[in-house]
Amino acid sequence: MLRDSDQLLIWTRRTALVAVLLAFGVVVLGAYVRLTTAGLGCPDWPGCYGHLAPTSSALDVGKAWREMIHRYCAGSLVGLTLLLAGLTVLAKDRRAADTGSVVLAFAVVATILIQALLGMLTVTWQVAPQIVTLHLLFGMTTLGLLWWFWLELGTRLPRSAAPALGRSPPVGWAQSHLFSRQLALIGLIALGVQIALGGWTSTNYAAIACPDFPTCQASWWPQMDFGKAFVLWHAPTMNYEGGVLGNPARVAIHFTHRLGAVVATVALLLAALWSLNDRSLVRARFAAAAMLAALALQLTIGISMVLKGFPLWLATAHNGGAALLLLATLALNHRLRAAAARG
Repeated sequence: MLRDSDQLLIWTRRTALVAVLLAFGVVVLGAYVRLTTAGLGCPDWPGCYGHLAPTSSALDVGKAWREMIHRYCAGSLVGLTLLLAGLTVLAKDRRAADTGSVVLAFAVVATILIQALLGMLTVTWQVAPQIVTLHLLFGMTTLGLLWWFWLELGTRLPRSAAPALGRSPPVGWAQSHLFSRQLALIGLIALGVQIALGGWTSTNYAAIACPDFPTCQASWWPQMDFGKAFVLWHAPTMNYEGGVLGNPARVAIHFTHRLGAVVATVALLLAALWSLNDRSLVRARFAAAAMLAALALQLTIGISMVLKGFPLWLATAHNGGAALLLLATLALNHRLRAAAARG
């Protein structure tokens, strides 16, 4: 028979899972809005042409609706994270959660509030690349924190509740090697940098700058302008929709993103294969296999996107694949950390 505090913890974790799914949806929907150039579908914030919902006064009603649906989902996620923080405080009062869980829950709230501010600046600064890239990064950070929070709550569940949530008892766990954790952390950092490069590529409309693969502009080292490619500050009064950089700068951005993909792939492969080689880390090996699958999916989407001429659905899926790969990489880091703590 579960205690009331255990039931509260279970419901808190279920709420966290719903928040993870919603955050994933917001990330993918945000990519779709950006890729369909609907970021300025509503030129004001938080409403749309002074209304809570798009009206016929919008210049492009379709773009306005896409933008507002994204805002509605993001607003719902804010409310859900506030509820999650309240449940976590209540769970701590009943000794079902610890101080670390409370701190993590409020870190999620703080991150998503910053994300909301960046969403406003995305509109008022007319989709400036630095703001839109930060908007993407904080969206991914929100998703990652919520996922980590869900994983952490799983370590506090009573064994009797484990089968109901698909959690097996910690059998076969042993002290993980320090090198395994270091490799997993390096892989996570490399992936974070690659996501940032992907955001910069998308927000500067540089995806189509290299329409061929594996070469770029039919060359292994095309003409590039790195001096203008990574200027992080632009005037907020300029409209950046459609991009303002010349082709050599866009090629430099895209080419750097491809090089980053190679580095991130090598780092993630090493982390996954090293963990798979350690048979004592049962659940970490499962997470490593999931990370390999997510990596293969993301590489397949990325290459197919170029070969097929950058169709919208593949470009949107590329963002979803990055989010899945982030979740898998975080899961591996969490499993290795938990294995070391229990070893």
